[in-house]
Amino acid sequence: MNAPVAPAAIASTPVTAPAALSSIEAITAALASVGYIANRQVATAVYLAHHLRKPVLIEGPAGVGKTELAVSAAKALGHALIRLQCYEGLDDSRALYEWQYGKQLLYTQILKEKIGQLMADADTLGQAYTKLTGFQDLFFSRDFLQPRPLLQAMEQAGGSVLLIDEIDKSEESFEALLLEVLADYQVTVPEIGTIKAQVPPLVILTSNNTRELGDALKRRCLHLHIGFPEPAFEQQVLRARVPGIDEALLKQLVHFVQALRQEHIRKPPSVAESMDWARTLLLLHAGALDETLVRDTLNVLLKRESDIQAVQARLPQLTRDALSA
Repeated sequence: MNAPVAPAAIASTPVTAPAALSSIEAITAALASVGYIANRQVATAVYLAHHLRKPVLIEGPAGVGKTELAVSAAKALGHALIRLQCYEGLDDSRALYEWQYGKQLLYTQILKEKIGQLMADADTLGQAYTKLTGFQDLFFSRDFLQPRPLLQAMEQAGGSVLLIDEIDKSEESFEALLLEVLADYQVTVPEIGTIKAQVPPLVILTSNNTRELGDALKRRCLHLHIGFPEPAFEQQVLRARVPGIDEALLKQLVHFVQALRQEHIRKPPSVAESMDWARTLLLLHAGALDETLVRDTLNVLLKRESDIQAVQARLPQLTRDALSA
């Protein structure tokens, strides 16, 4: 029941972090200050996630503000936002770290002469191996390690918000890796050792419910569901995010969108689409809804042609109902 906000630059100094996390009310105010209208349920989840050091798993339809909660929380707290976009086939080399093999090869070529000098006085294979092993350690040091989002989040001295977006698009094997990392907020690199988070990140996972997540991951997380908002709340969100829109038009717009979500369509319009439509109507200098305006701009709300065709016959009635709301 929250509104998405536009991506914004993340502040570099967490000056407001302690105060913003002191209470549920403080979190609500901090999120509102960066344009994210949160209800008490959402603010409570963020508060508990910080103080209990537990990830938050946010489920719900696309476009209701799951991802934007992480973006806004990072901005409000002055933390770095580290994002891991999940997809099928995601593995530890893309999520945790990988070695920069190209850089290692380049340095090997540059230092080839030095390697020759190092091995020149090695009389036996054992001596050569010992010298080479010591030299090899240089190529598997921190200088050649490429951190990926999970490791990057652990290394943020000022704290971070780790967004693991669309976890349901990854495979079950990745959940096991994630559980291992989030258990103690640390990453183990065999060649270097264990890297523990200086400040445990605020972790937010999002899911569009395209597959059922494992019970182990759900037990590890706090659960939060964000659905389509009630009319009054959606008006509050649009009023905050689309300044200048006429109150009468805003009421008609929200009534129309709410009714449209009740139609038999595959992809009901989300809050993000409501926001886009409000900006569209504002751009067109609309003072009130009418059937022609609705037909001309319906593609802003509905992104499937089959859905647009399915509601064509209902548009006159839906528009009249919105005008009389």
